[in-house]
Amino acid sequence: MKFLIQWLAAVLLASTLGGPALADDFLAPERAFDLRTELRADGQLALHWTIAPEYHLYRDRITLRSDGAVLPVLLPPGKRKYDENFGKEMETYANALALQLPWQGHPGATLTVGYQGCADAGLCYPPVERRYRIDPARQGVLEALPETSSAEVTSALGASAAQALAADDDNSLAQRTLQSGSAWRIGAAFLAFGLLLSFTPCVLPMVPILSSIIVGEAQVTRKRGLLLAAAYSLGMALVYTSLGVAAGLAGEGLAGALQKPWVLMTFGALLVALALSMFDVYQLQLPSALQSRLSNASGNLSGGRLAAVFTMGAVSALIVGPCVAGPLAGALLYISQTGNALVGAGALFAMACGMSVPLLLTGLSAGSLLPRAGAWMNHVKKVFGLLLIAVAIWMVNPVLPVTASMALWGAFAILCAVFLRVGEAVRQGAGAGAYATKALGLIMLLGGLFEMVGAASSGRDVLQPLAHLRGVGNGATIAAAGEGQAHDAKPRFTRVRNVADLDQALASAKKPVMLDFYADWCVSCKEMERLTFTDTRVQAALQDMHLLQADVTANSDEDRALMKRFSLFGPPGIVMFDAGGNEVRQARIIGYQPPEKFLRRLELAANNPERTTQ
Repeated sequence: MKFLIQWLAAVLLASTLGGPALADDFLAPERAFDLRTELRADGQLALHWTIAPEYHLYRDRITLRSDGAVLPVLLPPGKRKYDENFGKEMETYANALALQLPWQGHPGATLTVGYQGCADAGLCYPPVERRYRIDPARQGVLEALPETSSAEVTSALGASAAQALAADDDNSLAQRTLQSGSAWRIGAAFLAFGLLLSFTPCVLPMVPILSSIIVGEAQVTRKRGLLLAAAYSLGMALVYTSLGVAAGLAGEGLAGALQKPWVLMTFGALLVALALSMFDVYQLQLPSALQSRLSNASGNLSGGRLAAVFTMGAVSALIVGPCVAGPLAGALLYISQTGNALVGAGALFAMACGMSVPLLLTGLSAGSLLPRAGAWMNHVKKVFGLLLIAVAIWMVNPVLPVTASMALWGAFAILCAVFLRVGEAVRQGAGAGAYATKALGLIMLLGGLFEMVGAASSGRDVLQPLAHLRGVGNGATIAAAGEGQAHDAKPRFTRVRNVADLDQALASAKKPVMLDFYADWCVSCKEMERLTFTDTRVQAALQDMHLLQADVTANSDEDRALMKRFSLFGPPGIVMFDAGGNEVRQARIIGYQPPEKFLRRLELAANNPERTTQ
């Protein structure tokens, strides 16, 4: 389906095609969230976190206390997103955070700074506290006291012990290109990004709009057609260039504003409204009186005057802007942080020029590439109407539950099947094209039904809507794969609260042991619970193991001692032991793992190749 092309292009520019995924080590907390605390000469406390790429801090987990008393601090707004840890929308900080407040404590008072963050790849760190002794006579950068809670955990952390088995994404290609500082490289790269976006449903609906302008021009020549297309494209470029300049001058994340749920929902609804007009549900047009006034005032503007075409290009870019919010995000984020308006304007102007290539080719052809008016235009309208609906669904996808997304894509696929007339018989003597259309309609209908069944049975993957039903059978019902009953089928763990409990459990187990580190605020832990531990194959393999679980939600001294023993930063982490109580280090798991990979680790733990080499 064509919307997948949009997804690939957006992903390329936004973040995930920045290069091969890396399996680097997770950073220690002090490197992932580097905190610099300074007491200034004017009595102000300045705190600055340098947040590593692909990591984030939670806004409501940042606390400041003076000898136990909470200090009021004004935190800047963060990027809002739905967080499965807390089951609600949360605000997070990325890249950097700076705070400043007046210090009014007595000499020798202790400042306690608390914070918590996670890696985007799935590792959640326990809450961290750093303590500082404040002496107004000693100004400058403050050193954390040795009893800081994170010090115990991180002192024994080896880099190899925390190797990420789930690949950690590299920086986005767009952001790294901007950071290179090379003008020609930035321009060429963003021109290429725009060219990729030009073949997506975000830009394709502009082609028939521009084509209608060119066809409406009397005695259009190639030169005139190219001029019209250039005016239309420059209108688009003006909007994107303005966004780049605004991001540089404002110094705040305009990309985040474009990703707000209400913005996405509003423009998604607008696209659906435009799609319905293409299906002739209603006609979008100005009142006749206003049309007459504009016609009298502008004469032949509708035939393609440059100013009118330029304005239409700008308006089209405004409508499509949130659709390419993902690609814009990587550029606007860096621009807003550096405040370099010139780089921002140039990069986004180059991207707009790349997006304009098909439009310029259409203008250069002077309409010769387009069939003349006829019945085909009704079919084209419906195709672009479907594309607009696909873009609308894709646009609101990030703010919808998975099951809602599956239901929408299922309904869209069924709608496509209806427009392909899947319910009508192929006429006798019809050509191969009619049978191909019929086959495509049947495929869309089946795909839509699969998505609907997946949504109704609490599926979790749009691309594999029925994957969660594997293994359901032998008298079981489809409902048995739902979340409620899957929750009841979770393996039963024995809780261990400290190192002594663990040693006692290992000594008495007499069979392989699995120790699971869990926390209520850990997203990947819940993914393991919901997607991996409920798998029937995993449950069968775990029957031969003694299952232990350490709940480190509170991050107490005992919790930190347990994690320190295995050099863990935090959950999720799973440690395997053989029947003799020896850890099988090759089977250790950090981060979320799907059932297939998890089963291979269980098999490794059962055989314990390390035991044969000792």
